[in-house]
Amino acid sequence: MRYGLSLPNGGVCGDARVLAELGCLAEEAGWDGVFVEDYIVHQSDGAVPTCDPWIAMAAMAIGTKHIRLGTSVTPLSRRRPWKVAREALALDQLSNGRFILGVGSGDAGEAGFTRVNEVSDAKERAKMLDEALDVIVGLWSGEPFSYEGQYYQVREMTFLPTSVQKPRIPILVGGGWPLKGPSLRAARYEGCCLYKQHEPGDDSDWTPDEVHRLKEFIESHRSEEQRGKPYEIKLGGRSRSKDWEQDRALMKSLADAGVTWWVEYIPAGDLETMREGVLRGPLRVE
Repeated sequence: MRYGLSLPNGGVCGDARVLAELGCLAEEAGWDGVFVEDYIVHQSDGAVPTCDPWIAMAAMAIGTKHIRLGTSVTPLSRRRPWKVAREALALDQLSNGRFILGVGSGDAGEAGFTRVNEVSDAKERAKMLDEALDVIVGLWSGEPFSYEGQYYQVREMTFLPTSVQKPRIPILVGGGWPLKGPSLRAARYEGCCLYKQHEPGDDSDWTPDEVHRLKEFIESHRSEEQRGKPYEIKLGGRSRSKDWEQDRALMKSLADAGVTWWVEYIPAGDLETMREGVLRGPLRVE
């Protein structure tokens, strides 16, 4: 199992230079990946400082050598897919093949949707997400590509250069488990960063049994070509608890069940406190 760090792109991290610094510190401290939120404005209030995570990741890519970099997640329904495809290729090139694209339909209730009249209907956003992914993957092929969808149309064009990573930049799909739409979408790509749908008042972690059910679902819905190939399951996304050994025991049980990434969230706050949280490094499981 690999160990990721999840960082906000608002508050004190609303400065791309701060995120770049934290990304470099994360590599120094032994983290395996840094995943940055992708908001246009802060999810709770547009008056909170917010930065573009793609610009911050470009700075991270230049300042690091080994750590993986990714979004968690990019809501494709509010992005032009050809622009995302080009930006992702640039980050892949800058990082020499260390970029991971995390995608989802986004939270229609947050300010980056509601204040600029983005599409809010869940089914419509899901259709836009699927079309956008078709366009991105098609453009990444490096071959002449055209597309005629309900939301996106591409007259034949060829995107070069192709990615450093082969056969392409990995895509991790987010959304709620066990919702059918996000889960089926996740089975079509290289991995998932699904969150567990909770009942009101329930904030429990994933269990090994739930991971086994997720793996069985994914495997049963992968294509013949995909079956048997590595599949990433990225879970976590919460802050470290006060009981580190309990967290280690949970992570060990999830790793044994097949989880490939455990991600720890460092919330926005005092910058020195955030630095300390990054520099203490991950809770590794033997």
